[in-house]
Amino acid sequence: MNAVLFDFSGTLFRIESTESWLRAGLAATGGRLDEAELVAVARRLEEAGALPGGAEPLRVPDGLAESWETRDQNAQAHRAAYTGLSRLVPLPDPGLHDALYDRHMSPAAWTPYPDAADVLRKLRERGTAIGVVSNIGWDLRPVFRAHGLDAYVDTYVLSYEHGIKKPDPRIFTLACERLGVEPREVLMVGDSRPADGGAAVLGCRVHFVDHLPVDRRPDALLPVLELSG
Repeated sequence: MNAVLFDFSGTLFRIESTESWLRAGLAATGGRLDEAELVAVARRLEEAGALPGGAEPLRVPDGLAESWETRDQNAQAHRAAYTGLSRLVPLPDPGLHDALYDRHMSPAAWTPYPDAADVLRKLRERGTAIGVVSNIGWDLRPVFRAHGLDAYVDTYVLSYEHGIKKPDPRIFTLACERLGVEPREVLMVGDSRPADGGAAVLGCRVHFVDHLPVDRRPDALLPVLELSG
């Protein structure tokens, strides 16, 4: 393999818990909830699927169906979809819905998996090209910079910047072209078989990891070093 493509959320990084997310949003807006209510509201937000990168919604209301379907293809739809899901849950301050959305884009809301830096560094030392291919509605580059991982990434191909999303083969083709490699020379690493598995159509090799909390997935990326060697 001459190049490795990585997914972002659930592969290299994990979003904070819904409870932590809500606490941060409350702190940013000066809102207050007693502990029992905070835990209950966090649970309702999680069931609604309001945290991007978190649990999928149990149900998407008809009024949000269009923005949900196109959320990874433009920034406006992404914000509309997730703040719409958040608004299904009453919060003490109406402005908290947008504050929560803004919070999820901050580097502090994301934690790299324990083996991410080591794997990226070793790939770089080998001369392996590295790309990040993500279905996302905002610019994740600041997250990589803040956590010291940007230096290892040669290119970012983000769905909202191109209006196409995984598993569309065009997004993987674009990543290969940017890295100057043929698909057969590429390993795609991700946590979603339906989305990341689309790379196999082009002839890329695909390796899947589980989308687990950081403390429950210490070394799932290490096999990438052997698979790409």
